[in-house]
Amino acid sequence: MSKLVAVTGVTGFVGPHLVAALARRGWRLRLLVRRWSPLPSLAGIDAEIVMGDVLSEPALRELVRGADAVVHAAGLIKARTPADFMSVNRDSAALLSALASEATLVLLSSLAAREPQLSAYGASKRAGEVAIAARSGPWLAVRAPAVYGPGDRETLAYFRSVKLGLAPQPWLSSARLSLIHVSDLAETLALAVERSPERSIYEIDDGTAGAYSYADMARAAGAALGRQPWHVKVPRPIMAGIAVWNGLRQSLGGPTQILTQGKVAEIFHQDWSVHDRRLAAAIGFQPRYDLTAGFRDTVQWYRSQHWL
Repeated sequence: MSKLVAVTGVTGFVGPHLVAALARRGWRLRLLVRRWSPLPSLAGIDAEIVMGDVLSEPALRELVRGADAVVHAAGLIKARTPADFMSVNRDSAALLSALASEATLVLLSSLAAREPQLSAYGASKRAGEVAIAARSGPWLAVRAPAVYGPGDRETLAYFRSVKLGLAPQPWLSSARLSLIHVSDLAETLALAVERSPERSIYEIDDGTAGAYSYADMARAAGAALGRQPWHVKVPRPIMAGIAVWNGLRQSLGGPTQILTQGKVAEIFHQDWSVHDRRLAAAIGFQPRYDLTAGFRDTVQWYRSQHWL
């Protein structure tokens, strides 16, 4: 009988791609979902479903029962308070680590964890890493850079802006950014589960030496959309002002916003390039997409879904 993998975060952006990658490799699947509803993104996937959320001990206990491996891909990228970030990104990792003591535990983390002083999000992702590193069983954390691709709603606004001829970027920024297409990230996680490299925190990207600049992103997005966008350089005080306004809206009961003061600090940080390529070498990962091909694939998908 094939081995069993338990997966969280299956209805998010990365989750469906991850589940498909694991299914292709022959794993039996047990998936955590918060509430029952038709899941078009998981159509055709044969899996056992466990109902509950990532902070429910009974649900997580059932999820990991008898599992050979656990991939914890659930997490918050925006939250109303730092405590909300910690509750999901740290506490759920700690709970899974305790309940799945014998299984291989793979945590989807973020490069933001490398700079936890910048944002509540980064601090919570780093805390999740610390939580699983204390376990005696096998584990690894995979720090992903900016992730894009089919299904991503957070990057959609950038592509819509470029379609209008405007490519926003931070003022006076010489930042270098690593990126990865979501299907390549999913393949990385599936390979990591299968080949179980040594206990450590790893980084992954699309393999581009030196990473990318914001100008590189604008050119790739423009090429995918058939536009030559104007590079709009946004000063930090303006972006910070928008973040203040977003915080006020949240405090008055408005929707949770991703652009916060912490996110502004992340955006103006100068080094989001991957430094550590041990994981790709250890698991034999070969990315399919560089930025040009990846943005082209993303735009094609957006258009097929009438998002652009």
